[in-house]
Amino acid sequence: MTDKTLEKQFQGQIELKKQKGLAKLGVKTSHTWYIDPKRLLFSLSRYKFVAKMLDGKNKVLEIGCGDAFCSRIVRQAVKHLTVTDIDPLFIEDALERDDEKWNMEYKVLNILEESFDEEFDAAYSLDVIEHIPPEQTNVYIQNIARSLNKTGVFIVGTPSLNSQAYASENSKIGHINCMNAPELKENLMKYFNNVFIFSMNDEVVHTGYYPMAHYLFALCTDKK
Repeated sequence: MTDKTLEKQFQGQIELKKQKGLAKLGVKTSHTWYIDPKRLLFSLSRYKFVAKMLDGKNKVLEIGCGDAFCSRIVRQAVKHLTVTDIDPLFIEDALERDDEKWNMEYKVLNILEESFDEEFDAAYSLDVIEHIPPEQTNVYIQNIARSLNKTGVFIVGTPSLNSQAYASENSKIGHINCMNAPELKENLMKYFNNVFIFSMNDEVVHTGYYPMAHYLFALCTDKK
């Protein structure tokens, strides 16, 4: 059997497979791909939004990267990316698939207990705040804000409170702090002078009616 593709523009794909093997999904993304493939599309779309908003930033921090499979989308748009997660198993999995081409820094971090000594130009945290105990919401936001320089940008993404009527039972176990748009903005305004809220349904980010949004993004600037 020939190892030459019928159309020569595809030959590079076969050569890359020979050189590096096939890319592997992470432990979380593999699970998502197995049980509900379209959910992976939604996750990738959220990271694309972050990448577009932070394009060209120098030092960027991710809080709650999971297996960091989607983080590469942001790394493609910024110069330096540090990804963190509270769970050592996820960071271990991410390191197993590390590729020097993308050159990310990995760290186990509990943002409720510590912040970074160094300052970042931007930070983002997707699908994390809804897992934070409500009484520790301020600690979560404050420690991230402390990790930003004076002009730093923070992006947070979370399922909306309104969406929880349609959430799976497994999702509801961890979703202990979902908010509606006004609540999310109120919490973030304690630490930032500007908070811009976006709606998201499936893979589409828009400025539509918040109570009908399945997912919310908040883009925060000018920390207090």
